[in-house]
Amino acid sequence: MKKINLSYAKSGVNIKAADKFVKYISSRTSKIKKNVKSKNIGGFGAISKIPNNLKNPYLVTSTDGVGTKLEIANNLKKFDTIGIDLVAMSVNDLIVQGAKPLLFLDYISISKIDLKKLQSILNGIIKGCMIADCELAGGETAEMPGTYTQGKFDLAGFAVGLVEKKNILKKEKIKNGNIVLGVPSSGLHSNGFSLIRNILKRKKIILSKNKFLKEELLRPTKIYVNEVLKLINKKLLISCANITGGGLRDNLSRIIPHGKTAEINLKNIKTFKIFKWLKKSGVSEQEMLKTFNCGIGFCLIVKKNKIKKIQKIFPKKFKPYIIGKIKNGKDKVVLNEKISW
Repeated sequence: MKKINLSYAKSGVNIKAADKFVKYISSRTSKIKKNVKSKNIGGFGAISKIPNNLKNPYLVTSTDGVGTKLEIANNLKKFDTIGIDLVAMSVNDLIVQGAKPLLFLDYISISKIDLKKLQSILNGIIKGCMIADCELAGGETAEMPGTYTQGKFDLAGFAVGLVEKKNILKKEKIKNGNIVLGVPSSGLHSNGFSLIRNILKRKKIILSKNKFLKEELLRPTKIYVNEVLKLINKKLLISCANITGGGLRDNLSRIIPHGKTAEINLKNIKTFKIFKWLKKSGVSEQEMLKTFNCGIGFCLIVKKNKIKKIQKIFPKKFKPYIIGKIKNGKDKVVLNEKISW
């Protein structure tokens, strides 16, 4: 009987390639570490120092992925921005609690290690961490032949933040007469891509030949960390919501207290060309509002006399504007009028 020499490599897992990627990660992250103890990358767990300037700190955690936006990246063979999306999806949730992002970890699973692809993804993750002023403390890269078809991969992110107890944003502080400000999104962000891909398929669009869609579909998610933390430090913010899957209604509902209503005037929303394209492609008004941010990536609940101070903190492209107000009511969110598509 012929002797069989079995090995991990013959099963489709390349340990040497994985080690090369770990070394690349370590070299890229060593220059941006602040709170993370050195030589964490490649170890069993990341050791991090808790900042000592907080008197009563609370941990806030969040985990998320990028969804099928990954399929668009694979289609276009462009991977340098989805890492930003990955960081954004978690850190934008942390700041809703008033927390400053401290650490970020990533999980990349792939059919076969492709160093060039993974390095491009990682560079985006590092850029996202730098924008959010948090550390890439570690992560995991899993080569999984047979689980993913050739070239396919998935991403997941996990973020840890810290907030001083007195700075935790609580919905109970929302009162009648408070104003709802909409902060513009950078575009689609990272939601609704299964529907978008269905439209592309139905319309038989060759994405690589469509300059407008190529730019819009991989435009990275806006990270709102710096601006929102400034608002918190200046005592200008009552509450806030990250507008992701579920749109304005579902996400605002999560922060509105019982007995209050966020009355939103959709006519005030300044939407973008990509959303108008989706609407014209056959997506109903109701589905647009349920699936996409429609141009509003983040909402702020503030006092009316603070609006001008708040607007000064944001760059021109992302300057918040009034889209609604808080009233007494049974429904947590009421959407009035229609968006001017």
